[in-house]
Amino acid sequence: MARRKKGRPISGWLIVDKPLGVTSSAVVNKAKWAFDAQKAGHAGTLDPEASGLLAIAFGEATKTVPYVTDSMKAYHFTVRLGQATNTDDGEGEVVNESKLRPTADEIRAALPVFTGDIMQVPPQYSAVKVDGERAYKRARDGEEMELAARTLFVESLELIEMPDADHAVLEMVCGKGGYVRSIARDLGRALGCFGHVVQLRRVWAGPFEIEDGISFETLNELAKDRKLDEFLLPLEAGLHDLTELSCTPEGAAKLRYGNPGMVIASDVEYGEECWASLDGVPVAIGIYKSGELHPKRVFVLEG
Repeated sequence: MARRKKGRPISGWLIVDKPLGVTSSAVVNKAKWAFDAQKAGHAGTLDPEASGLLAIAFGEATKTVPYVTDSMKAYHFTVRLGQATNTDDGEGEVVNESKLRPTADEIRAALPVFTGDIMQVPPQYSAVKVDGERAYKRARDGEEMELAARTLFVESLELIEMPDADHAVLEMVCGKGGYVRSIARDLGRALGCFGHVVQLRRVWAGPFEIEDGISFETLNELAKDRKLDEFLLPLEAGLHDLTELSCTPEGAAKLRYGNPGMVIASDVEYGEECWASLDGVPVAIGIYKSGELHPKRVFVLEG
């Protein structure tokens, strides 16, 4: 006899404004406990020293996490000019200094190099694996590693303001896998003055914006209260990049058993990834082929 799962079988998205000093996993665990949810996960980690948007998926919405993780994201961050640290952020030790301070125009002139498809070397203190071990663990032991450069798409990188000669506030919109700390480090090198991140905040990710989020304090205050459900966004909010197709009851029944089901499509290309719904209830994600959706992920939801 199968063991019954503990908690409520809720499905949907919760946007949390993660505070400084808390890990992403701790926020997810807190949200899962607060909602008494059976299952929860997040779409994109934020370092403890970073704040901002953390998208948490409950229940069947966890099946849509990859579509949010792969979406574009925007960050506001402050670079401390004139200093480089061993962690590329304010938590580390200063390893290089310079008295040179670039002007706002000089910073703007350097930014185009960091847009488009660029190659980026992760920070020494990162979660990248080196011979099966996290780089940050080796770095803590004093080891200096040659980390392989990775491709990153940066849609835009703009200077927002310079509150003083030592600091520059920027906004970056980028794809999956970007290290803001690396951008700050490499920008400082390009300007000849060194640099590291002292403040980092994610302001949106895919369809989600920080204004839609609940504070960590409110999450704590309303824990175990059904009023929290008012902050839940629907499962399909994570499928913003995919085309929605309607399906017949017969098609939905087939899809729910993992078989191709008939859908109503227009202007959909053969082989395109889409999601199907019946009376507004998500049924499955799959590949469209000649009037049918071939399911990849099936949702177990009540309509």
